[in-house]
Amino acid sequence: MSGDALMTTYQRLPIAFTHGEGVWLWDSDGNRYLDALCGLAVTGLGHAHPAVATALSEQSRRLLHTSNLYRVAAQEQLGARLCELTGQEKVFFCNSGAEANEAALKLARLHGHQKGIATPTVVVMEQAFHGRTMATLTATGNAKVQAGFEPLLEGFLRAPYADSAALQALTADREDIVAVFVEPVQGEGGIVIPDPAYLGELRALCDARGWLLMTDEIQSGMGRSGRWLAAEHSGVRADVVTLAKGLANGVPIGACLARGKAATLMHPGHHGSTFGGNPLACSAALAVLNTIEREGLLDNAARMGDLLAARLRDRIAHLAGVREIRALGLLIGVELERPCGTLVEEALARRLLLNVTQGNTVRLLPPLIIEEREALQIADTVAELISEFLGDAQHAA
Repeated sequence: MSGDALMTTYQRLPIAFTHGEGVWLWDSDGNRYLDALCGLAVTGLGHAHPAVATALSEQSRRLLHTSNLYRVAAQEQLGARLCELTGQEKVFFCNSGAEANEAALKLARLHGHQKGIATPTVVVMEQAFHGRTMATLTATGNAKVQAGFEPLLEGFLRAPYADSAALQALTADREDIVAVFVEPVQGEGGIVIPDPAYLGELRALCDARGWLLMTDEIQSGMGRSGRWLAAEHSGVRADVVTLAKGLANGVPIGACLARGKAATLMHPGHHGSTFGGNPLACSAALAVLNTIEREGLLDNAARMGDLLAARLRDRIAHLAGVREIRALGLLIGVELERPCGTLVEEALARRLLLNVTQGNTVRLLPPLIIEEREALQIADTVAELISEFLGDAQHAA
């Protein structure tokens, strides 16, 4: 079997996995790997979690799809739970993070048009990543992923990340701004964690100017930071919040939540999704929420993230070539002073899955269920890889 029939949208590693259990994956040759990537922050409960498997099995025997022309009980239950956990009031369900972000951007435009603004403009950030649809691609702050898809959409203004003063100066004379769209932690941007005051400053600016504050919690939400939402660490509640990745542990689902004026902008005909909020995905997501609460996984994510980051700092923070180690719960980035993409395959050879983003930042996104022994194994393996990598670089110099 080959991948010749697939469009070449990915540079895939030469490995295929057959099954998983907890934090472990097995390849087609029977080799076992420690998963410190979670399918890019998706499988927070690890692989083959019995609660998710049971929910999927039971729901698939009853009903998979009816469409949103009718009420969907699991969707209503999930919506109520998510609103309770996040402090939001209404939710729209879709199938991915990009779709959730697309819905948020449509809310921003509706908000602007209600205010009589002909070309509503959303402030987005440098190095942001919001998706690959045309609107979310435009909102993304990466020229490389935008290349070839011009013309991009109008109605976006880009500002430096984690710099509220620069944003305020950039927008001081603008009457067309309607929203600020921001990641509480930039994941694809390199696990960039702003000062705790940053989101509060954005909240105050949005309140003063009548803008929506919209937070993309696709990667940072669902307990990964040690809280349901990463914005909770700043004590900030947004007007619009987007979720996906870890929401159903690998079953495709996205959610755009809103409160206050943002919660009443959508009306029948404004937006929709054929598969969004189907019984199967919502049942899986409910199982995820129940498991996170029952097993105390928010606290575990915070504790294991602190442990992993502390071990990394102890072992490699002093090395020349290590620029910074950043962590918030199980969002962990090790930024080096030089490109380190080769570490992905070197880690694979040591049976560890990780990722390099922005060319020089090792990104670790282990599952929320991780235990101390596994967290330390990840930290020690990464420390050894980076130590050897930097040592080779110094010898070459």
